[in-house]
Formats: sequence, C-alpha cells, structure tokens
Amino acid sequence: MRGSAARTLRLVAAVELEPYHMALLRQEATEAAAAELVLGGYLRIDEEGAAFLTEQGRDPARAPAHPMPAALLEAVRRHDPEPVSIGWIGWCDDGYLERRGAYRSERDALLPELPRMPHGTGNQLPACCSCVGIVLVMFFWVLASALLVTGRPHGLREWACAVVAALGLSALPPAEKAGRVVRERTERGDPLGDLVRSEPHPAFVALDEEQRMLVLRSIGDRHTWRGADTVVHEEAGDEADEDDEWLDDKVWWEDAYEYRATDEDEPEATPPSSG
Repeated sequence: MRGSAARTLRLVAAVELEPYHMALLRQEATEAAAAELVLGGYLRIDEEGAAFLTEQGRDPARAPAHPMPAALLEAVRRHDPEPVSIGWIGWCDDGYLERRGAYRSERDALLPELPRMPHGTGNQLPACCSCVGIVLVMFFWVLASALLVTGRPHGLREWACAVVAALGLSALPPAEKAGRVVRERTERGDPLGDLVRSEPHPAFVALDEEQRMLVLRSIGDRHTWRGADTVVHEEAGDEADEDDEWLDDKVWWEDAYEYRATDEDEPEATPPSSG
C-alpha cells in the first residue's frame, strides 16, 4: 500500500498542468478567461455584471493566444452589441461549452492513470453482513454490561459471559485507535487535487479588488442576456429630445400594433361624384 501511494506521488509530481487546465479542474476556467480578457483590454464589465466588448475586443484580427479566453471572447462577440453576463455564457452558450469541453478532453488525455482504491462493488453482500454482525456484537456487549450493573452473575456460564463482555468493552478504546492508524496508513489522499488547488489562476490574481468583484458578479449571473429579455431605457438628456427618446424606448410590437390600429380607423376614400 505504501509503495502504491509513493507511485501515485511520483506520477503526480511528473504532471505539468497548464494554469487553465488547473482552473478547469477547479470549475474556475470561465472566470479565469474573463479575468484575462479584462486585463487584456478586450472586455469591460459594468456594475450589474454585464460584459461589453471594447474597441480592441471588436477587432476580429485580435484575440488571445490561449483557446479558453479566445473561446469566451468569440462567445461575447456573437452577442455584441447586446450585453451578456459571463455566467450566462458559461451555462447556456453552446459554442463556448463545446470548445471548453474539447479543451478539457484534450488536456485530460495527457494526465497519467493514477492507481485507485478498489471500490468493492462486487462485495456488497459480505460488507453488509459484516456491518450487521458488528452492530449485533455491540448490542450484546451493551446488554451484558447492563446486566452486570443490575445483577450479579450466577454460575460458571454467566461468569464466562460477563468476562467476555467486560473484555469486549475494554477493547473498544484500543480498537478506535487501531482503526485510525490503519486509515492513516492506507489513505491515499488526493495528491492531484492538492496540486490543482495549490494556487489560483495568475490572471485572476492580477485583477484589482474592483475588477475581481465585477468578474465574480458577472460569473454569478447565469440568467442575464439583456438582448433577449430586457429593454434598456436611457434617461433623457434634455427636453428637446424627449419625443425621439420616447420613440426609441418603444418596442417593435407596440409600433406594429399602433400602425395597424391607425389603418383600421381611417375611413375608406370615397370616389369623386361625377357631374
């Protein structure tokens, strides 16, 4: 068992994980990609968590070199000019999810096959019988100890049972300690998980406090796609433009309804009378 654990540690020590692969194993790859886009000037995030492209982000000739932030930037470009939350892309954008899954499959294929403890699915019946036996033994020990307290044993058979129960009860504290020692010797731990959780993504660390808060807010919003479910109203700048802004705030189905109602209310034109 110790040799297997040492082999696992050697395999994990030889693994060279990309920062984005480590973030992906921690379920943090999307926020790391968003952080890199913010640092690179491709993206800005407002106070509500909506992501907008900058002029650099709209330039099709410019894109990050790594496939993860490049996939996220491409997803935001698909929704431009409508703002969209990073969390919505991470959960609902099929193109981004497909490229993220392809990257994970490619990187996971490079991981070594780590030895695992046997799961014991084929020995469920013996394991259940052992548990039931342990419960019964504990029950009889408790019952015997109660009888020892309430009454004195009589005869050789009762004294023998009392001695066995007393020995069993006295063996419980050493058994707990022995079980703990066995678990410590046989526990493999999670060296790969410890490696993955050892440090956050460098791009996320490089954000300042305000940028980090905005990225996390956008990641936490999984339902906002303002182009689909929200009409954005802007405040009027002056009284001269109020009529134009009223028309801009109207949605297309209101205009269509009014145009149709106007057509129905107009009287039919009467032909000019002759003579």
